[in-house]
Amino acid sequence: MAKIIASPSRYIQGRGELDNLCEHVKRLGSKLFVLASGSGKKRVEAQLERSSRAHGVDLVYEEFRGECCDPEIQRVLEAFRASGCDVLAGVGGGKIHDTAKAVAHYAQVPVVIVPTIASTDAPCSALSVIYTQDGVFDRYLFLPSNPNLVLVDTQIVSAAPARLLVAGMGDALATYFEARACRRSGATNCVGGKVTLAAMELARLCYETLMADGVKAKLAVEQKVCTPAVENIVEANTYLSGVGFESGGLAGAHAIHNGLTAAPQTHDLYHGEKVAFGTLVQLVLENADNEELEEVVGFCQEVGLPTTLADLGIQEPDPAQLMEVARLACADTDTLHNMPFPVDPESVYAAIMAADALGRHANCCC
Repeated sequence: MAKIIASPSRYIQGRGELDNLCEHVKRLGSKLFVLASGSGKKRVEAQLERSSRAHGVDLVYEEFRGECCDPEIQRVLEAFRASGCDVLAGVGGGKIHDTAKAVAHYAQVPVVIVPTIASTDAPCSALSVIYTQDGVFDRYLFLPSNPNLVLVDTQIVSAAPARLLVAGMGDALATYFEARACRRSGATNCVGGKVTLAAMELARLCYETLMADGVKAKLAVEQKVCTPAVENIVEANTYLSGVGFESGGLAGAHAIHNGLTAAPQTHDLYHGEKVAFGTLVQLVLENADNEELEEVVGFCQEVGLPTTLADLGIQEPDPAQLMEVARLACADTDTLHNMPFPVDPESVYAAIMAADALGRHANCCC
């Protein structure tokens, strides 16, 4: 089987870059359909309107209703077709991005992704994560191509709550470990090939960047400022993790996240927060060495990512519920089977409980 690496056609990052959005969009079309939340629109509307006037691109806005699910995708698709637009942009967070990518796929038009937060690695991928209307993981929708353009205005991202940047670090934290597991098992990545050297090194660089700049970036964003460390973490969360996970492959961490969606207590947490705990569970399944576990647990605790079930909102763990989490994570169609050894619900349940114990032990030692 061939090795394959995939990425967006163009990735642009920098302070104030939203002012230049329509300059880039006009290479793709002349009328831009903007999918955004009500609050997200307020954050970017002034810049988008300036860019629209400067570059002669018309804008049509549509408000996102909160979940990347089949009914919402169908609703937005109908609104897009009625708008007369020829390019679609998802402006906001990961569920908006995934909805925009799915709608653009069905409408067969170019898609532009504009993160206003750096909380997931969704922007760069040819993938939409589809949930039920109640927020429970349903399936992955693999798309035939990556976004035509990803544009990140770091001035906007650095003004968002620090928790969102930290959640993005949680998502990015899994990238190297999942790619490593897929390389060891020979699993197929998200674009139907084997892991390239480039993808593996991007995944490794993602992890190294988190360790080097994660804490500094969190502290800077808490002050609503954009520093070189913030720029580096935004790139790690968005591009390095995006290309790294898609071309490196998914394994245990994201499957555990998907399983956790069966626990209602976790629904208020961000995707990356649950993925971070999933990374700990994957490392326990692998019986990772103490040094690696200590580095990952220590990083999570220093930036504020979950390391225990209590951190996930599961204050009184119910064995039956956690076994259901483990069963969902082990679904035949999920990525836990990309691990380089057999897995079953019993071993996953044990790893969840052991990861929780490790987190509680580390808390006691602080």
